[in-house]
Amino acid sequence: MTSWILHVDLDQFLAAVEVLRHPELDGKPVVVGGTGDPARRGVVSTASYEARAFGVHSGQPLRTARRRCPDCVFLPVDTPVYEKVSERVMGVLRETGHPVEVLGWDEAFVGLADGDPESAAHAIMADVRAATRLDCSVGIGENKLQAKIATGFGKPAGVFRLTGETWFGLLGDRAPDVIWGIGAKTTKKLATLGITTVRGLAEASPDRLAAEFGPVTGPWLVLLGNGRGEREVDPTPYVPRSRGREITYQENLEDWGAVRGQVAEIARQLSPEISERIVVRVVVKIRYAPFVTMTRGTAFSGAPSAPALETAALAALGQFEPGRPVRLIGVRAEFGDISE
Repeated sequence: MTSWILHVDLDQFLAAVEVLRHPELDGKPVVVGGTGDPARRGVVSTASYEARAFGVHSGQPLRTARRRCPDCVFLPVDTPVYEKVSERVMGVLRETGHPVEVLGWDEAFVGLADGDPESAAHAIMADVRAATRLDCSVGIGENKLQAKIATGFGKPAGVFRLTGETWFGLLGDRAPDVIWGIGAKTTKKLATLGITTVRGLAEASPDRLAAEFGPVTGPWLVLLGNGRGEREVDPTPYVPRSRGREITYQENLEDWGAVRGQVAEIARQLSPEISERIVVRVVVKIRYAPFVTMTRGTAFSGAPSAPALETAALAALGQFEPGRPVRLIGVRAEFGDISE
């Protein structure tokens, strides 16, 4: 069991990497997303702090970002570059000798058995900066939940500690969606029960919430309200559990025959990328115009050859309602093994 958990989060990661590649962009509003063309469909993957000052944020349509910040510099997503930088950062964290649990490209938990967590956090920040010239923020907590939330208060390039002792003083009067793991829909439903703050959630009856959210989720929400969370950092190497491809179309696909053709093509393109993995399920994602997204899947066994993957993807597509205009299609293979 660790005494402290650190949550290390790279600041404006994709945008920061692009600024390192293009120093002339330093200090300018930068948006990374899609093909980098705001006239085309796509969403913001990362916005620099300068762009965020104009109301640009992750998940926002690129066209909206351009309206809010006409002077933003738009760049395409360059996955191989970001993966390489991420691997270096995670290597730096592992070199500390502490257990590291990777959450994604730009964040990880680090377990600290003893010592001064602030000193450890500042040392990590310095090491990451020296190795990559990138800044990161570090949240400190007694568990993962506290550490994850603390990072937001430390940004940019800062350190912040959140504990059970300071939990309610900092978060008690805030809406429940300030808590990692609680989204807008849950917050809205809680409000219908008269629960509008973190303190109110912490004081709620587990039985009452179990009746509303289910026997597992209900009591779990009460635990989150009290700042309870996992305390073990799992250093098992991160292995992707799925891989997929998707395309956003500049013109909606009206013909379902064209939709079938695109699903088959995407599945064929995906096959070489997963040839060494054991695939147990194939999932198709469809976004109908204007913005309704649905997924359907089918079980899969055998080698993920292009014909087999195509057949499975079309079987999943058969579960959708045809005839509606489609703006996005995705195909994802879910893995059943843990080896690369």
